[in-house]
Amino acid sequence: MRNKQSGVGFLVVFLIGVVLALAAVGAMKILPAYTEFQTAKKAINGVAGSEGRAGNVTEIRKAFDRRANIDAISAVTGGELEISKDGGEVVISFAYTKKIPLFANVSVVIDFAASTAPGGGADKQ
Repeated sequence: MRNKQSGVGFLVVFLIGVVLALAAVGAMKILPAYTEFQTAKKAINGVAGSEGRAGNVTEIRKAFDRRANIDAISAVTGGELEISKDGGEVVISFAYTKKIPLFANVSVVIDFAASTAPGGGADKQ
């Protein structure tokens, strides 16, 4: 009687490694865009909480631009913010699309949107 060995072959291990490497490359390219979105979202929440209470539209845009300059936010500017009032509260929102090239002719397109509207707003990605 012969003992049969069973296990994972080299080809399977190689293919799993390729899939993991592609996933890691994708994550390294997508993560900065997601991080910038989270930073911009925190910036509009901070502006709405401080300058938004008594400031006008121009002051709110300038305050966001100052925060964007400090936090290196380049995806959205103060001029692109939508500023309105809802029940006496200032609501600041933005939306943008980010195209991230992965490799060759393969890209990922992500739609980012955030708002300071009461009740969660329209935060999505």
